[in-house]
Amino acid sequence: MRWVLDQADLRIRLRGGAGGVGSEISLVLTTELADPAKWLSGGELVLTTGIGLPAGPADRRHYLQRLHESGVAGVGFGIGLTFDEVPEELVAAAEELGLPLLEIPLRTPFAAVVQRVSSRIAALQYDAVLRASRAQPRITRAVVSGGPQEVAAELGRALRASVVVLDPSGTVIASHPRNLNVTTVNLVRDAIEPGAASAVAVLAEGVTVAQQSIRVGGRSHGVLGVVSETALSPVDQVLLGHANSLLALDFEKPVRLKEAQQRLNEQSLGLILTGEANLEPAWAQLSQAADHRGRIRVLVVQADSDTDADAANLLRKVSAAIHDQLDQAGQSAFVHGADKWLAVLLPGAEADEIAAALVARIDASLRRTIRLGLSGIQPLTKLAEAVDNARLAASVAECGRPPLEFSALAGSALLAFGESRDVLVALGAAVLTPVLDHDAEFGTGLLTSLRAFLEANGHWESAAAAVGVHRHTMRKRIETAEALLGVDLAVARVRAELLLAILARTPGD
Repeated sequence: MRWVLDQADLRIRLRGGAGGVGSEISLVLTTELADPAKWLSGGELVLTTGIGLPAGPADRRHYLQRLHESGVAGVGFGIGLTFDEVPEELVAAAEELGLPLLEIPLRTPFAAVVQRVSSRIAALQYDAVLRASRAQPRITRAVVSGGPQEVAAELGRALRASVVVLDPSGTVIASHPRNLNVTTVNLVRDAIEPGAASAVAVLAEGVTVAQQSIRVGGRSHGVLGVVSETALSPVDQVLLGHANSLLALDFEKPVRLKEAQQRLNEQSLGLILTGEANLEPAWAQLSQAADHRGRIRVLVVQADSDTDADAANLLRKVSAAIHDQLDQAGQSAFVHGADKWLAVLLPGAEADEIAAALVARIDASLRRTIRLGLSGIQPLTKLAEAVDNARLAASVAECGRPPLEFSALAGSALLAFGESRDVLVALGAAVLTPVLDHDAEFGTGLLTSLRAFLEANGHWESAAAAVGVHRHTMRKRIETAEALLGVDLAVARVRAELLLAILARTPGD
Protein backbone atom coordinates (compact mmCIF):
# COMPACT_ATOMS: atom_id res chain seq x y z
CA MET A 1 0.00 0.00 0.00
CA ARG A 2 2.86 2.33 0.75
CA TRP A 3 4.18 1.84 -2.80
CA VAL A 4 0.75 2.84 -4.24
CA LEU A 5 0.77 6.07 -2.23
CA ASP A 6 4.28 6.81 -3.54
CA GLN A 7 3.03 6.91 -7.17
CA ALA A 8 2.77 10.71 -7.37
CA ASP A 9 1.26 10.83 -10.86
CA LEU A 10 -1.81 8.89 -9.65
CA ARG A 11 -2.55 11.68 -7.12
CA ILE A 12 -3.84 9.23 -4.54
CA ARG A 13 -4.19 10.54 -0.97
CA LEU A 14 -4.35 8.57 2.27
CA ARG A 15 -7.44 9.58 4.31
CA GLY A 16 -7.30 7.06 7.14
CA GLY A 17 -5.78 3.80 8.43
CA ALA A 18 -2.15 4.86 8.27
CA GLY A 19 -1.24 1.91 10.50
CA GLY A 20 -1.97 -0.53 7.68
CA VAL A 21 0.03 0.98 4.83
CA GLY A 22 2.57 -1.86 5.13
CA SER A 23 0.01 -4.47 4.04
CA GLU A 24 0.65 -6.34 0.79
CA ILE A 25 -1.68 -6.21 -2.21
CA SER A 26 -2.40 -9.43 -4.08
CA LEU A 27 -5.05 -8.08 -6.47
CA VAL A 28 -6.81 -4.84 -7.48
CA LEU A 29 -10.52 -4.98 -8.27
CA THR A 30 -13.41 -2.58 -8.78
CA THR A 31 -16.83 -3.27 -7.22
CA GLU A 32 -20.02 -1.33 -6.49
CA LEU A 33 -21.72 -4.13 -4.58
CA ALA A 34 -23.39 -3.21 -1.31
CA ASP A 35 -21.66 -6.15 0.42
CA PRO A 36 -18.67 -7.36 -1.60
CA ALA A 37 -16.98 -9.03 1.38
CA LYS A 38 -18.40 -12.48 0.61
CA TRP A 39 -16.63 -12.45 -2.78
CA LEU A 40 -13.18 -11.58 -1.42
CA SER A 41 -10.34 -13.87 -0.32
CA GLY A 42 -7.96 -11.35 1.29
CA GLY A 43 -5.15 -9.09 0.14
CA GLU A 44 -7.26 -7.11 -2.36
CA LEU A 45 -7.21 -3.37 -2.96
CA VAL A 46 -10.91 -2.66 -3.43
CA LEU A 47 -11.86 0.35 -5.62
CA THR A 48 -15.34 1.85 -5.41
CA THR A 49 -17.18 5.11 -6.16
CA GLY A 50 -19.71 4.37 -3.42
CA ILE A 51 -22.72 3.68 -5.67
CA GLY A 52 -23.70 0.72 -3.50
CA LEU A 53 -22.70 2.40 -0.22
CA PRO A 54 -25.44 2.23 2.46
CA ALA A 55 -27.23 5.50 3.28
CA GLY A 56 -26.81 5.52 7.07
CA PRO A 57 -23.49 6.28 8.83
CA ALA A 58 -23.72 3.15 10.99
CA ASP A 59 -24.30 0.94 7.94
CA ARG A 60 -21.38 2.57 6.18
CA ARG A 61 -19.11 1.82 9.13
CA HIS A 62 -20.37 -1.75 9.03
CA TYR A 63 -19.59 -1.87 5.28
CA LEU A 64 -15.96 -0.99 5.98
CA GLN A 65 -15.86 -3.33 8.97
CA ARG A 66 -16.95 -6.23 6.74
CA LEU A 67 -14.21 -5.45 4.21
CA HIS A 68 -11.64 -5.33 6.99
CA GLU A 69 -12.80 -8.71 8.32
CA SER A 70 -12.43 -10.23 4.83
CA GLY A 71 -8.73 -9.31 4.93
CA VAL A 72 -8.52 -6.66 2.21
CA ALA A 73 -5.26 -4.72 1.95
CA GLY A 74 -7.09 -1.39 1.57
CA VAL A 75 -9.99 0.51 0.03
CA GLY A 76 -9.74 3.12 -2.72
CA PHE A 77 -12.67 5.56 -2.79
CA GLY A 78 -13.21 7.48 -6.03
CA ILE A 79 -14.61 11.02 -5.57
CA GLY A 80 -16.29 13.32 -8.07
CA LEU A 81 -19.08 10.98 -9.17
CA THR A 82 -21.36 9.58 -6.45
CA PHE A 83 -19.58 11.53 -3.66
CA ASP A 84 -17.65 14.78 -3.86
CA GLU A 85 -15.49 13.67 -0.98
CA VAL A 86 -14.89 10.59 1.13
CA PRO A 87 -17.59 10.30 3.84
CA GLU A 88 -16.22 11.23 7.26
CA GLU A 89 -17.70 8.17 8.93
CA LEU A 90 -15.59 6.00 6.55
CA VAL A 91 -12.50 8.00 7.41
CA ALA A 92 -13.12 7.56 11.14
CA ALA A 93 -13.84 3.84 10.81
CA ALA A 94 -10.71 3.30 8.68
CA GLU A 95 -8.58 5.03 11.29
CA GLU A 96 -10.01 2.86 14.06
CA LEU A 97 -9.57 -0.36 12.09
CA GLY A 98 -6.10 0.47 10.75
CA LEU A 99 -7.46 -0.19 7.25
CA PRO A 100 -5.87 2.11 4.61
CA LEU A 101 -8.54 4.29 2.98
CA LEU A 102 -7.36 5.99 -0.20
CA GLU A 103 -8.95 9.00 -1.89
CA ILE A 104 -8.78 8.71 -5.70
CA PRO A 105 -9.55 11.91 -7.65
CA LEU A 106 -11.90 11.92 -10.64
CA ARG A 107 -9.08 12.58 -13.10
CA THR A 108 -7.34 9.33 -12.07
CA PRO A 109 -9.17 6.43 -13.80
CA PHE A 110 -9.58 3.25 -11.82
CA ALA A 111 -8.11 1.45 -14.84
CA ALA A 112 -4.86 3.38 -14.35
CA VAL A 113 -4.64 2.20 -10.75
CA VAL A 114 -5.44 -1.40 -11.72
CA GLN A 115 -2.84 -1.41 -14.50
CA ARG A 116 -0.10 0.21 -12.40
CA VAL A 117 -0.55 -2.06 -9.40
CA SER A 118 -1.00 -5.20 -11.52
CA SER A 119 2.24 -4.45 -13.38
CA ARG A 120 4.02 -4.00 -10.08
CA ILE A 121 2.69 -7.31 -8.74
CA ALA A 122 3.77 -9.09 -11.94
CA ALA A 123 7.24 -7.56 -11.69
CA LEU A 124 7.59 -8.67 -8.08
CA GLN A 125 6.42 -12.17 -8.94
CA TYR A 126 8.94 -12.37 -11.78
CA ASP A 127 11.68 -11.18 -9.44
CA ALA A 128 10.66 -13.86 -6.95
CA VAL A 129 10.76 -16.60 -9.58
CA LEU A 130 14.11 -15.31 -10.86
CA ARG A 131 15.45 -15.26 -7.31
CA ALA A 132 14.28 -18.84 -6.80
CA SER A 133 15.81 -20.01 -10.08
CA ARG A 134 19.15 -18.61 -8.92
CA ALA A 135 18.83 -19.88 -5.37
CA GLN A 136 17.91 -23.49 -6.21
CA PRO A 137 21.25 -24.37 -7.89
CA ARG A 138 23.14 -22.73 -5.02
CA ILE A 139 21.20 -24.77 -2.47
CA THR A 140 21.79 -27.94 -4.51
CA ARG A 141 25.54 -27.29 -4.68
CA ALA A 142 25.56 -26.48 -0.96
CA VAL A 143 24.40 -29.95 0.07
CA VAL A 144 27.36 -31.45 -1.82
CA SER A 145 30.01 -29.00 -0.68
CA GLY A 146 28.97 -28.25 2.88
CA GLY A 147 26.08 -30.48 3.95
CA PRO A 148 23.24 -29.25 6.20
CA GLN A 149 25.06 -26.14 7.40
CA GLU A 150 25.60 -24.78 3.89
CA VAL A 151 22.01 -25.68 2.90
CA ALA A 152 20.71 -23.72 5.91
CA ALA A 153 22.93 -20.76 5.01
CA GLU A 154 21.86 -20.64 1.35
CA LEU A 155 18.18 -21.05 2.23
CA GLY A 156 18.43 -18.31 4.86
CA ARG A 157 20.04 -15.90 2.42
CA ALA A 158 17.46 -16.70 -0.27
CA LEU A 159 14.48 -16.20 2.08
CA ARG A 160 16.07 -13.39 4.08
CA ALA A 161 15.09 -15.32 7.17
CA SER A 162 16.48 -17.39 10.05
CA VAL A 163 16.80 -21.10 9.38
CA VAL A 164 17.37 -23.98 11.77
CA VAL A 165 17.77 -27.73 11.23
CA LEU A 166 16.90 -29.90 14.24
CA ASP A 167 17.50 -33.61 14.68
CA PRO A 168 14.65 -35.85 15.92
CA SER A 169 15.58 -35.05 19.54
CA GLY A 170 15.36 -31.28 18.93
CA THR A 171 19.11 -30.65 18.94
CA VAL A 172 20.39 -28.00 16.51
CA ILE A 173 22.32 -29.57 13.63
CA ALA A 174 22.72 -26.44 11.51
CA SER A 175 21.45 -22.88 11.48
CA HIS A 176 21.57 -19.52 9.74
CA PRO A 177 23.02 -17.41 11.11
CA ARG A 178 25.41 -19.82 12.80
CA ASN A 179 24.95 -18.12 16.17
CA LEU A 180 21.15 -18.24 16.01
CA ASN A 181 19.74 -17.23 19.37
CA VAL A 182 17.91 -19.69 21.60
CA THR A 183 14.68 -17.68 21.44
CA THR A 184 14.41 -18.13 17.68
CA VAL A 185 15.26 -21.83 17.93
CA ASN A 186 12.55 -22.29 20.56
CA LEU A 187 10.01 -20.69 18.22
CA VAL A 188 10.62 -23.57 15.80
CA ARG A 189 10.57 -26.17 18.57
CA ASP A 190 7.24 -24.83 19.83
CA ALA A 191 5.76 -24.86 16.31
CA ILE A 192 6.50 -28.56 15.76
CA GLU A 193 3.34 -30.61 15.51
CA PRO A 194 4.13 -34.29 16.19
CA GLY A 195 3.34 -36.44 13.17
CA ALA A 196 2.63 -33.46 10.89
CA ALA A 197 4.57 -33.17 7.62
CA SER A 198 4.52 -29.36 7.81
CA ALA A 199 3.05 -26.50 9.79
CA VAL A 200 2.90 -22.69 9.70
CA ALA A 201 2.30 -20.45 12.71
CA VAL A 202 1.83 -16.68 12.61
CA LEU A 203 2.73 -15.07 15.92
CA ALA A 204 1.18 -11.94 17.37
CA GLU A 205 4.18 -9.84 16.35
CA GLY A 206 3.60 -10.79 12.71
CA VAL A 207 6.49 -13.26 12.73
CA THR A 208 5.90 -16.41 10.67
CA VAL A 209 7.30 -19.76 11.79
CA ALA A 210 7.24 -22.45 9.09
CA GLN A 211 8.53 -25.96 9.66
CA GLN A 212 8.71 -29.15 7.60
CA SER A 213 9.52 -32.66 8.74
CA ILE A 214 12.65 -34.09 7.09
CA ARG A 215 11.29 -37.53 6.35
CA VAL A 216 11.91 -40.45 3.96
CA GLY A 217 9.19 -43.07 4.09
CA GLY A 218 8.57 -43.84 7.74
CA ARG A 219 11.99 -42.61 8.87
CA SER A 220 12.31 -39.09 10.32
CA HIS A 221 15.60 -37.22 10.29
CA GLY A 222 14.38 -34.12 12.12
CA VAL A 223 12.81 -30.77 11.23
CA LEU A 224 13.70 -27.85 8.94
CA GLY A 225 12.34 -24.59 10.33
CA VAL A 226 12.21 -20.99 9.04
CA VAL A 227 11.49 -17.90 11.13
CA SER A 228 10.57 -14.87 9.01
CA GLU A 229 9.26 -11.39 9.68
CA THR A 230 6.76 -11.84 6.83
CA ALA A 231 4.70 -14.74 5.53
CA LEU A 232 6.46 -17.01 3.05
CA SER A 233 5.39 -16.50 -0.55
CA PRO A 234 4.57 -19.47 -2.79
CA VAL A 235 8.05 -19.17 -4.31
CA ASP A 236 9.61 -19.13 -0.83
CA GLN A 237 7.69 -22.29 -0.01
CA VAL A 238 9.10 -23.95 -3.13
CA LEU A 239 12.63 -23.13 -1.96
CA LEU A 240 11.83 -24.46 1.51
CA GLY A 241 10.56 -27.73 0.01
CA HIS A 242 13.61 -27.98 -2.25
CA ALA A 243 15.99 -27.58 0.69
CA ASN A 244 13.99 -30.11 2.70
CA SER A 245 14.26 -32.72 -0.08
CA LEU A 246 18.01 -32.21 -0.37
CA LEU A 247 18.47 -32.57 3.37
CA ALA A 248 16.38 -35.74 3.37
CA LEU A 249 18.57 -37.24 0.64
CA ASP A 250 21.74 -36.17 2.44
CA PHE A 251 20.63 -37.67 5.76
CA GLU A 252 19.33 -40.84 4.10
CA LYS A 253 22.55 -41.59 2.22
CA PRO A 254 24.63 -42.83 5.18
CA VAL A 255 21.64 -44.83 6.43
CA ARG A 256 21.31 -46.63 3.08
CA LEU A 257 25.07 -47.21 2.92
CA LYS A 258 25.07 -48.62 6.43
CA GLU A 259 22.20 -50.97 5.58
CA ALA A 260 23.97 -52.13 2.41
CA GLN A 261 27.20 -52.72 4.35
CA GLN A 262 25.31 -54.71 6.97
CA ARG A 263 23.74 -56.92 4.29
CA LEU A 264 27.14 -57.59 2.73
CA ASN A 265 28.64 -58.35 6.14
CA GLU A 266 25.84 -60.80 6.89
CA GLN A 267 26.25 -62.49 3.51
CA SER A 268 30.04 -62.76 3.88
CA LEU A 269 29.72 -64.25 7.36
CA GLY A 270 27.06 -66.66 6.12
CA LEU A 271 29.29 -67.85 3.27
CA ILE A 272 32.04 -68.65 5.76
CA LEU A 273 29.85 -70.30 8.37
CA THR A 274 27.54 -72.25 6.04
CA GLY A 275 28.92 -75.71 5.51
CA GLU A 276 27.41 -76.19 2.05
CA ALA A 277 28.85 -72.88 0.79
CA ASN A 278 25.54 -71.37 -0.33
CA LEU A 279 26.34 -68.77 -3.02
CA GLU A 280 22.76 -67.63 -3.58
CA PRO A 281 23.27 -64.29 -1.72
CA ALA A 282 26.29 -63.51 -3.93
CA TRP A 283 24.37 -64.32 -7.11
CA ALA A 284 21.47 -62.18 -5.87
CA GLN A 285 23.89 -59.27 -5.38
CA LEU A 286 25.40 -59.71 -8.85
CA SER A 287 21.95 -59.87 -10.46
CA GLN A 288 21.79 -56.08 -10.06
CA ALA A 289 24.35 -55.84 -12.85
CA ALA A 290 22.31 -57.86 -15.35
CA ASP A 291 19.83 -56.44 -17.85
CA HIS A 292 16.07 -57.02 -17.69
CA ARG A 293 16.55 -60.51 -19.16
CA GLY A 294 19.25 -61.51 -16.66
CA ARG A 295 22.10 -61.25 -19.19
CA ILE A 296 25.57 -59.79 -18.74
CA ARG A 297 28.75 -58.98 -20.62
CA VAL A 298 32.23 -58.63 -19.16
CA LEU A 299 34.77 -55.95 -20.04
CA VAL A 300 38.35 -56.95 -19.22
CA VAL A 301 41.18 -54.43 -18.93
CA GLN A 302 44.65 -55.97 -19.22
CA ALA A 303 47.71 -53.97 -18.23
CA ASP A 304 50.53 -54.01 -20.78
CA SER A 305 53.31 -53.71 -18.23
CA ASP A 306 56.49 -55.63 -17.48
CA THR A 307 56.33 -55.42 -13.68
CA ASP A 308 53.57 -56.27 -11.24
CA ALA A 309 54.00 -52.92 -9.46
CA ASP A 310 53.54 -50.92 -12.66
CA ALA A 311 50.53 -53.04 -13.61
CA ALA A 312 48.93 -52.55 -10.18
CA ASN A 313 49.42 -48.78 -10.34
CA LEU A 314 48.02 -48.62 -13.88
CA LEU A 315 44.94 -50.70 -13.04
CA ARG A 316 44.32 -48.62 -9.91
CA LYS A 317 44.03 -45.47 -12.04
CA VAL A 318 41.86 -47.22 -14.62
CA SER A 319 39.60 -48.60 -11.89
CA ALA A 320 39.17 -45.12 -10.38
CA ALA A 321 38.12 -43.71 -13.78
CA ILE A 322 35.65 -46.55 -14.29
CA HIS A 323 34.11 -46.06 -10.85
CA ASP A 324 33.76 -42.30 -11.44
CA GLN A 325 31.97 -42.86 -14.75
CA LEU A 326 29.60 -45.46 -13.33
CA ASP A 327 28.87 -43.25 -10.34
CA GLN A 328 28.05 -40.25 -12.56
CA ALA A 329 25.78 -42.46 -14.67
CA GLY A 330 23.97 -43.64 -11.53
CA GLN A 331 25.00 -47.26 -12.06
CA SER A 332 26.33 -49.74 -9.52
CA ALA A 333 29.96 -50.71 -10.00
CA PHE A 334 30.89 -54.40 -10.17
CA VAL A 335 34.67 -54.40 -10.68
CA HIS A 336 37.14 -57.14 -9.78
CA GLY A 337 40.91 -56.70 -9.97
CA ALA A 338 43.52 -59.43 -10.34
CA ASP A 339 47.30 -59.50 -10.99
CA LYS A 340 47.49 -57.70 -14.31
CA TRP A 341 43.84 -57.38 -15.29
CA LEU A 342 40.49 -56.29 -13.99
CA ALA A 343 36.95 -57.27 -14.99
CA VAL A 344 33.88 -55.02 -15.14
CA LEU A 345 30.42 -56.60 -15.06
CA LEU A 346 27.96 -54.85 -17.42
CA PRO A 347 24.28 -55.36 -18.32
CA GLY A 348 24.07 -57.37 -21.51
CA ALA A 349 21.69 -55.16 -23.50
CA GLU A 350 23.46 -51.85 -22.78
CA ALA A 351 27.05 -53.08 -22.56
CA ASP A 352 28.28 -51.55 -25.84
CA GLU A 353 27.18 -48.04 -24.89
CA ILE A 354 28.37 -48.32 -21.29
CA ALA A 355 31.73 -49.79 -22.30
CA ALA A 356 32.29 -46.94 -24.78
CA ALA A 357 31.57 -44.39 -22.04
CA LEU A 358 33.93 -46.16 -19.63
CA VAL A 359 36.77 -46.24 -22.15
CA ALA A 360 36.23 -42.57 -23.01
CA ARG A 361 36.58 -41.75 -19.31
CA ILE A 362 40.05 -43.33 -19.16
CA ASP A 363 42.85 -40.85 -19.87
CA ALA A 364 44.35 -41.22 -23.34
CA SER A 365 47.84 -41.78 -21.91
CA LEU A 366 46.50 -44.72 -19.88
CA ARG A 367 44.59 -46.19 -22.82
CA ARG A 368 47.87 -46.58 -24.71
CA THR A 369 49.08 -49.01 -22.03
CA ILE A 370 46.05 -51.29 -21.73
CA ARG A 371 44.31 -53.94 -23.81
CA LEU A 372 40.54 -54.22 -23.72
CA GLY A 373 38.38 -57.29 -24.36
CA LEU A 374 34.59 -57.63 -24.30
CA SER A 375 32.77 -60.92 -23.91
CA GLY A 376 29.64 -61.90 -25.75
CA ILE A 377 26.20 -61.71 -24.13
CA GLN A 378 25.80 -64.49 -21.57
CA PRO A 379 23.32 -65.37 -18.81
CA LEU A 380 24.60 -64.40 -15.38
CA THR A 381 25.11 -68.07 -14.50
CA LYS A 382 27.87 -68.22 -17.15
CA LEU A 383 29.81 -65.36 -15.58
CA ALA A 384 33.07 -67.34 -15.36
CA GLU A 385 32.88 -68.26 -19.05
CA ALA A 386 32.20 -64.61 -19.95
CA VAL A 387 35.27 -63.53 -17.95
CA ASP A 388 37.45 -66.14 -19.69
CA ASN A 389 36.22 -65.03 -23.12
CA ALA A 390 36.83 -61.33 -22.36
CA ARG A 391 40.32 -62.11 -21.07
CA LEU A 392 41.05 -64.09 -24.21
CA ALA A 393 39.94 -61.16 -26.37
CA ALA A 394 41.95 -58.67 -24.30
CA SER A 395 45.10 -60.78 -24.57
CA VAL A 396 45.25 -60.32 -28.35
CA ALA A 397 43.77 -56.81 -28.54
CA GLU A 398 45.93 -53.87 -29.55
CA CYS A 399 46.90 -51.31 -26.91
CA GLY A 400 44.94 -48.09 -27.11
CA ARG A 401 42.23 -49.56 -29.32
CA PRO A 402 38.50 -49.96 -28.52
CA PRO A 403 37.52 -53.21 -26.77
CA LEU A 404 38.01 -56.29 -28.95
CA GLU A 405 34.86 -58.39 -28.90
CA PHE A 406 35.28 -62.10 -28.32
CA SER A 407 33.05 -62.86 -31.30
CA ALA A 408 35.62 -61.17 -33.56
CA LEU A 409 38.09 -63.97 -32.78
CA ALA A 410 36.05 -66.54 -34.70
CA GLY A 411 38.29 -68.12 -37.40
CA SER A 412 41.51 -66.60 -36.02
CA ALA A 413 41.74 -67.65 -32.36
CA LEU A 414 44.32 -70.43 -32.87
CA LEU A 415 46.52 -68.11 -34.93
CA ALA A 416 46.25 -65.28 -32.45
CA PHE A 417 47.95 -66.90 -29.46
CA GLY A 418 51.63 -67.57 -29.13
CA GLU A 419 51.69 -71.23 -28.09
CA SER A 420 49.18 -72.50 -30.64
CA ARG A 421 50.73 -70.36 -33.37
CA ASP A 422 54.21 -71.71 -32.61
CA VAL A 423 52.93 -75.26 -33.01
CA LEU A 424 51.31 -74.42 -36.35
CA VAL A 425 54.41 -72.62 -37.64
CA ALA A 426 56.54 -75.63 -36.67
CA LEU A 427 54.06 -77.92 -38.39
CA GLY A 428 54.23 -75.80 -41.52
CA ALA A 429 58.04 -75.85 -41.57
CA ALA A 430 58.13 -79.63 -41.13
CA VAL A 431 55.29 -80.67 -43.44
CA LEU A 432 55.15 -78.09 -46.21
CA THR A 433 58.84 -78.10 -47.14
CA PRO A 434 58.49 -80.64 -50.03
CA VAL A 435 55.77 -78.53 -51.66
CA LEU A 436 57.71 -75.31 -51.15
CA ASP A 437 60.87 -76.90 -52.65
CA HIS A 438 58.91 -78.20 -55.66
CA ASP A 439 57.44 -74.78 -56.35
CA ALA A 440 60.86 -73.15 -56.02
CA GLU A 441 62.42 -75.59 -58.47
CA PHE A 442 59.66 -75.91 -61.09
CA GLY A 443 57.49 -72.79 -60.53
CA THR A 444 54.37 -74.95 -60.27
CA GLY A 445 52.33 -72.98 -57.71
CA LEU A 446 51.37 -76.08 -55.76
CA LEU A 447 51.11 -74.23 -52.40
CA THR A 448 48.70 -71.65 -53.82
CA SER A 449 46.54 -74.37 -55.37
CA LEU A 450 46.67 -76.43 -52.16
CA ARG A 451 45.51 -73.49 -50.06
CA ALA A 452 42.64 -72.75 -52.46
CA PHE A 453 41.62 -76.41 -52.40
CA LEU A 454 41.67 -76.52 -48.60
CA GLU A 455 39.76 -73.24 -48.19
CA ALA A 456 37.16 -74.53 -50.69
CA ASN A 457 36.77 -77.55 -48.41
CA GLY A 458 37.80 -79.95 -51.18
CA HIS A 459 35.55 -78.63 -53.97
CA TRP A 460 37.52 -78.83 -57.22
CA GLU A 461 35.58 -76.31 -59.27
CA SER A 462 35.53 -73.66 -56.53
CA ALA A 463 39.26 -74.08 -55.95
CA ALA A 464 40.02 -73.93 -59.68
CA ALA A 465 37.95 -70.77 -60.08
CA ALA A 466 39.76 -69.14 -57.13
CA VAL A 467 43.19 -69.82 -58.68
CA GLY A 468 42.06 -69.25 -62.28
CA VAL A 469 42.93 -72.65 -63.75
CA HIS A 470 40.97 -75.53 -65.29
CA ARG A 471 39.59 -78.06 -62.82
CA HIS A 472 41.70 -80.83 -64.40
CA THR A 473 44.82 -78.73 -63.81
CA MET A 474 43.70 -78.18 -60.21
CA ARG A 475 43.13 -81.93 -59.73
CA LYS A 476 46.64 -82.71 -61.12
CA ARG A 477 48.29 -80.16 -58.82
CA ILE A 478 46.52 -81.50 -55.72
CA GLU A 479 47.46 -85.07 -56.55
CA THR A 480 51.10 -83.95 -56.89
CA ALA A 481 51.00 -82.09 -53.55
CA GLU A 482 49.34 -85.05 -51.86
CA ALA A 483 52.11 -87.34 -53.13
CA LEU A 484 54.89 -84.95 -52.02
CA LEU A 485 53.39 -84.51 -48.55
CA GLY A 486 52.57 -88.18 -48.09
CA VAL A 487 49.10 -87.44 -46.68
CA ASP A 488 45.50 -88.36 -47.49
CA LEU A 489 43.57 -85.16 -48.24
CA ALA A 490 40.29 -87.02 -48.06
CA VAL A 491 40.65 -86.88 -44.25
CA ALA A 492 39.09 -83.67 -42.85
CA ARG A 493 41.49 -83.45 -39.90
CA VAL A 494 44.48 -83.56 -42.25
CA ARG A 495 43.00 -80.82 -44.40
CA ALA A 496 42.36 -78.64 -41.30
CA GLU A 497 45.92 -79.00 -39.97
CA LEU A 498 47.46 -78.21 -43.37
CA LEU A 499 45.29 -75.11 -43.83
CA LEU A 500 46.23 -73.78 -40.38
CA ALA A 501 49.90 -74.49 -41.10
CA ILE A 502 49.68 -72.53 -44.36
CA LEU A 503 47.91 -69.61 -42.65
CA ALA A 504 50.41 -69.57 -39.76
CA ARG A 505 53.37 -69.10 -42.11
CA THR A 506 51.63 -66.23 -43.95
CA PRO A 507 50.61 -63.73 -41.17
CA GLY A 508 49.85 -61.01 -43.72
CA ASP A 509 46.88 -63.11 -44.85
